[in-house]
Amino acid sequence: QVQLVETGGGLVQAGGSLRLSCAASGTIFSLGAMAWYRQAPGSQREFVASTTSGGDINYADSVKGRFTISRDNAKKSVYLQMNSLKPEDTAVYYCYVWATKAYWGRGTQVTVSS
Repeated sequence: QVQLVETGGGLVQAGGSLRLSCAASGTIFSLGAMAWYRQAPGSQREFVASTTSGGDINYADSVKGRFTISRDNAKKSVYLQMNSLKPEDTAVYYCYVWATKAYWGRGTQVTVSS
């Protein structure tokens, strides 16, 4: 069984930065795509950024130029550097990993005050 643990969320003022981390544990034979999603109150979960095992990276238009996703396969971890945060970035951020099947973390709260 694979478990994902997100850390790094918190409260920050608009314009500030946060770095989210997600570490996978358990038996992983092949680590595929890794991604971040978020869900704001009253909204559906939405895609934020992803990175494939081949190095392809994609971002939602709303975070391009402000967020950077990276991964460390040796540590089975994925990161999200978030800069120039806006109040509309406030959400619970979820880590996603494909390792034979899809796995989700429990989420970490990010709150950006104006």
